[in-house]
Order: sequence, then C-alpha cells, then structure tokens
Amino acid sequence: MDQITFEEFKKIEIRIGKVVACEKVENADKLLKLQVDFGTFGKRQIVSGIAQSFTPEEMVGKKLPFIVNLEYRKFKGEESQGMVMAIDVPEKTVLLVPEEDVPEGTEVV
Repeated sequence: MDQITFEEFKKIEIRIGKVVACEKVENADKLLKLQVDFGTFGKRQIVSGIAQSFTPEEMVGKKLPFIVNLEYRKFKGEESQGMVMAIDVPEKTVLLVPEEDVPEGTEVV
C-alpha cells in the first residue's frame, strides 16, 4: 500500500451532497449521471460506475460524501465534477451515508 503524507491527505476536499436528479448514461451499462446539490457550495454533475447496484430512482434524495476537488473527467461524453465515496464488495457497491442528517455542503473532516 502506498502511503501519502498528512499534508497530501489534507488536500482532499470531501463534502456532503444531496442527489437531486439521476439518470443512466446513454450507451453505458455501469454509469449513472447524478445532479448533486452542495448547498452554498453549488451544484455539480457527478458520473459514477454504480448503475449495476443502484437504479436512478434509488439515488434521488440520498445525502452522500463526495470528493469535490478532483480534476474533472469525461465518461462516455459526460463530464464528472467529483467522485462519490463508496465501497466495492463482491457482487455490489455499498454507499457511505452519514449517520445523521447534515446540511448539504458540509465538509467532512
């Protein structure tokens, strides 16, 4: 396992976002396109490879942690402006969910 310094770790910005809309990415079996509200931090589009574990309908309304300071990337022509934090286990993906309700945009520390 590669180690990073604490200073490198501090550069990662994780915020809680609420999925306000979600749809499958055209011509992609694994990709969902999420529209995520981060409160005063703004709204972002996040593309994630979780479509084999979740339907778009299941995602709407979820509050989840997202890494928001990654370089933007394109997947199947759709721009992703961050990354949802999740765990891949055999047969499915598990989402990380705050134990209590917190405002959109709250920074994870």
